[in-house]
Amino acid sequence: MKGFDFGNSNLVEKLKAVKNQSGTLSFLRLIVFVVVGGLFVLSVSDSPIWIFFFLIAVVAFVALIKKYNYHKDQEAIYVALGQINIIREKRVARQLKDLDPGEEYQEKNHPFSNDLDLFGDHSLFQLLDHTVSKKGSVALAAKIKSIFDLEKASAYRKAIAELATAPHFLHAMESIGIAFHNEEKSDDGWINWLHDEERGNKLISVAAFLGPLGGLALALLIYLGIVPGAFFGIWILIGMFFLSMVFWQLKKAGESIPNRNQLKTYRYWLAILEKQQFKSQLLVEMQSPFLANEIEASKLFDQLDRLGLWIQNRINLLYIPLNLIFWTDLFLFRRLVAWKREYANLVADFPAQLVEWEVLVSLGAFENEVGGKGTVVPTIRGLYGKEVSHPLLSPDVAVPNDFKIDKNHGIILLTGANMSGKTTFMRTLGINCVLVNLGLSPFAKEFGFSAFQLYTSMRNTDNLGESVSSFYAELSRIKQLIDRIERGEEIFFLLDEILKGTNTVDRIAGSEALIRQVANSNAYGIISTHDIELAELENKMGTVLNFSFHSEIHDQDIDFDYKLKQGACPSFNAHKLMELMGIRFGQEK
Repeated sequence: MKGFDFGNSNLVEKLKAVKNQSGTLSFLRLIVFVVVGGLFVLSVSDSPIWIFFFLIAVVAFVALIKKYNYHKDQEAIYVALGQINIIREKRVARQLKDLDPGEEYQEKNHPFSNDLDLFGDHSLFQLLDHTVSKKGSVALAAKIKSIFDLEKASAYRKAIAELATAPHFLHAMESIGIAFHNEEKSDDGWINWLHDEERGNKLISVAAFLGPLGGLALALLIYLGIVPGAFFGIWILIGMFFLSMVFWQLKKAGESIPNRNQLKTYRYWLAILEKQQFKSQLLVEMQSPFLANEIEASKLFDQLDRLGLWIQNRINLLYIPLNLIFWTDLFLFRRLVAWKREYANLVADFPAQLVEWEVLVSLGAFENEVGGKGTVVPTIRGLYGKEVSHPLLSPDVAVPNDFKIDKNHGIILLTGANMSGKTTFMRTLGINCVLVNLGLSPFAKEFGFSAFQLYTSMRNTDNLGESVSSFYAELSRIKQLIDRIERGEEIFFLLDEILKGTNTVDRIAGSEALIRQVANSNAYGIISTHDIELAELENKMGTVLNFSFHSEIHDQDIDFDYKLKQGACPSFNAHKLMELMGIRFGQEK
């Protein structure tokens, strides 16, 4: 990683320059390759003195290859940084259409993920996801859906706040992943291989040293004419016996070791992590496994990469003659056995640990790019928010609101006109709770809540395959809520348009019964409804408060201010909305 530039400015000029350098190096490499071939022919056909120049040319050729590969890697990083800039602009503008929606992580039976736009089109996942591996994506989704743990969230908050102030580190980690990560082979397969013990024996060790010495001596004797060339055939036959002893183990190793780009990703990530200085306890603890060994973790992957390169290229036409003459497979196998015995168990843990870093980098990048920058405040029992807004709405159009719910007034009845903002407000509170649980800043000036678990019932749909109506689906959600409440759990619930699938009389009666049932429990929350009759409960029950969203009706349109107001909604707009959609009232048949 020495010398790589992760700067995010002047990328067009930098990319052009590094491409020109790569082109020049490619041309020089071709010239030197031709020179190597010519010097080899001269050293064989003319005079052994040409071997000296041949070796110098080989060294130069290898150096050019290394320099060319370095420039190609830098080129890939610049391209990745350009992609990061483009995606960042989309996230800031909330133009999320082309980003991975993470729909496979949606769970309709989850306590809250199905209702809060956490996954799917225009979702929180699209704002958060900076992962490059499938396991990283899965881990991030699991983190988003995790149960609420304020103590753990506090530790993450300190770590994420530190990462958010280190954009160079975040860009380096993400650009390396974009540039090189490749999942042609499952991590599980090669990690299992790392745990498998390679069995060598003394005969292989002895033959590994005899092969190069014997092959070189025999080649020299044949070159000097002391022994006939037919001895090479005998030597190769003997070697094939020994080579067969390690053939299948090396074949399995070649199939198991990840491709070079995948190993390069791990190596470069570790090189960045080894050099970064962290202060927060969580980051220091997560970094410590990579620093615990005498050899740097990145160098262990470098060693595995070199071993894998030789092992995976054993069918190369240039390698096969060398292997038959010098028995190089035995030497490779001996090195592989020694490396696995010393480091395999240690290295096997690194990929899973790097997945956790992918999650942290995603959270840190989110905080740096579009984070809410709000303050998390402690709350004894309930939820408090000042100037709370929705993270998926562009800041220039989002309308913030203040809100408070506590043990004294634990049931909020939310009424309001159609399209006035009731559902969006409830999702605003829910998604900000999720952000805080992730260790992120809320989209609010101040926001905090007590140690509750979140539960929602907002998107209940029918399922023909399961013969389930939307009304029954809603009742099932409410049943799960009641069961948890009766177990004594502290729950903050968001119920949108409660019992909307039945008639008005039953809906009002059922809603009032539910409110009375949860009023004296550890649960508190918001229930939105169009049944203004329920607003009378504020006068009957001390724990119930009315809040509402209003609209102002004009001749040809309806205005909304999306501001939360105390008290029940004084008027509704469904009649006017239907008129605006073309429904004519009062006409005779």
